[in-house]
Amino acid sequence: MSDQTTPEPTSSSGKPRRPWRRVAIATLVGGLAAGIGATAIAHGGPGGGGWGGGRGWHGGEMDPQAMQRRAEAMVKWWLADVDATEAQQKKVAEIMTATMKELQPLREQHRAARRQVVEILSKPQIDRAALEAVRAQELQLAETFSRRITQSLADAAEVLTPEQRTKLAERMHRRHGRSRG
Repeated sequence: MSDQTTPEPTSSSGKPRRPWRRVAIATLVGGLAAGIGATAIAHGGPGGGGWGGGRGWHGGEMDPQAMQRRAEAMVKWWLADVDATEAQQKKVAEIMTATMKELQPLREQHRAARRQVVEILSKPQIDRAALEAVRAQELQLAETFSRRITQSLADAAEVLTPEQRTKLAERMHRRHGRSRG
């Protein structure tokens, strides 16, 4: 046995790498995913029963102004403690609104799939192949949803400075810790 220590990994610039930065960025991305993803789901993404007790997209499409107001309110809440400028908040809200608009048709596809499953299961004979086809469609829908959310997260994260992203990650970590405690 030897008492050799392994040198700290270095970047191409020769400076020591800081693994905590990766953790902070991963936490930020996860937190933004939760925030934007939850908002998008709440407003019509796959499986989104939604918040608001029957308001929002439950009865149909949300009008663009209401969608913009919701995005702005969510952004203001998520970015409250990171000293984001009004311009940054506006840009992130625009990203969220665009994402919500793009994901809106996925909600109707998901609803149609749910209706299909109910129809299949209500027949005297269960058509397992039809159920499998609906399941495969739902996985594809979820993949599309996830890909778009990830793109939006990256777009929103680029609006913020590294320091703001770190603060946001810390806030989300605290919030996540409380909800799990």
